[in-house]
Amino acid sequence: MSGAIITPLRAAGPASTLAVVLAIARSEWRAMLRNQVALAAGILMLALTLAAILVSHERLNAVNAERERFQSTADGQWANQPDRHPHRVVHYGHYVFRPLTPLAFFDFGVDPFTGNTLFLEGHRQNSANFSDAGQSSVLLRFGQLTPAFVLQVLTPLLIVFLAFGSVARERERGQLRLQVVQGIRGASLLLGKLLAHAGVALLLGAPALAALIAIATLHPNVAPEALTMVGGYVLYLLVWAVAAVLVSSALPRARDALLALVAGWIVTAILLPRVMPDLAAGQVQRPSRIETEVAIHERLAAIGDSHDADDPYFNAFRARTLARYGVTRIEDLPVNYGGLLMAEGERMTSALFDEFMREDHARQRRESAIVNGASIVSPVIALRRMSTALAGTNLDSHARFLSEGEKYRYGFVQSLNGLHANVVTPTGDGAERIDKHHWQQTPRFGYAPAAYADVAARHAWPAFAVLGGWLLALFGAGSVIAKRLERNPK
Repeated sequence: MSGAIITPLRAAGPASTLAVVLAIARSEWRAMLRNQVALAAGILMLALTLAAILVSHERLNAVNAERERFQSTADGQWANQPDRHPHRVVHYGHYVFRPLTPLAFFDFGVDPFTGNTLFLEGHRQNSANFSDAGQSSVLLRFGQLTPAFVLQVLTPLLIVFLAFGSVARERERGQLRLQVVQGIRGASLLLGKLLAHAGVALLLGAPALAALIAIATLHPNVAPEALTMVGGYVLYLLVWAVAAVLVSSALPRARDALLALVAGWIVTAILLPRVMPDLAAGQVQRPSRIETEVAIHERLAAIGDSHDADDPYFNAFRARTLARYGVTRIEDLPVNYGGLLMAEGERMTSALFDEFMREDHARQRRESAIVNGASIVSPVIALRRMSTALAGTNLDSHARFLSEGEKYRYGFVQSLNGLHANVVTPTGDGAERIDKHHWQQTPRFGYAPAAYADVAARHAWPAFAVLGGWLLALFGAGSVIAKRLERNPK
């Protein structure tokens, strides 16, 4: 866009400088309003953002309602089991579903592509399954229309098209030279352009930012996360507005500025966020699911089998148990030895599962560190790191769900093994049962997101540092460009 020639105010001082800056900003806004293409593009972007908000919020409600319904059904089936032997209940298993936070509508992160359901049973650790991407239309694989996607990818592109000619086009028409001759300083000119396009950038993001503020008001428990996201997205939009104006100021022709800005958008917003995860995966070399399961089975075979009466480890365990109770025969134990045996086997296998899970999560953290390192040259990576973490839809949140599910699994399986040991009386006919009210006393699975302070320290503040560093670097470059404009406005 190009503004009209500004008549400078001759009076010196901060007030006159501010008046010139505001006059330049108003002139730029009027020029954009007169441009029907720019006006139509802005209206379409606002409409797209509103559509993304409504669609994503409706989808969040539908997903949470569906998962709550499935969870209620699974809990009812668990509680309504008939009188059974506790070990049969251990292998009957139970389903738990991961709920989404109120902020997940804004940025679904990895949730559609990771599992959201765990099947919990004794002696096994099942990975999450039933991802939305695996059950939805193939179109889902090309990306989702969420407010985060619109602000992270589409809005910067519109900012580029609105601002690429803000200074370069005036240089081509000779207006820039005339303004400098009239006494307008380069810094005032750039500040006016920056103010105009920063205002437009924030206007484009206003519906999404307003939605975050509304969530903070309606759900006070996630208010800190929502307001932090507002701050992060404001910084991100300002980075693009400042960068677009400065590139327009630094290059001699508007088309050169457009090519440079579009190339920068492709590299930072499209290419790097998609290439870096593949590079990170190549460097870390995580084993496949099949390789992991084979390794677990090999370790399980090595440590012992609680179902094998002649297993060396559990022969020794039997001897220790008899000695602890001061008896010489299993039949003389005051508890059911089968329950003790199952509890010991579960303890050993769960420790092994936990070891493999922690190792895999450590590999994922190394991959994430490699990707996050690229945020120095790609601010969208820094923003996504913050956005998905605060929305509770990043890999850390998924790992937390798996860990909490495993703790719950181990707890209820060991409680059933305790019933096996202390309530079941061996009869020798294999038909021992206990009353079904025991299953009804099993506590319901509860998943709580990580505390705000932890998420902010690990993800939000580093992202703010990157975005703030980008702004400081751009303003530093802006001071150099402003002086050059005064010396050579042609």
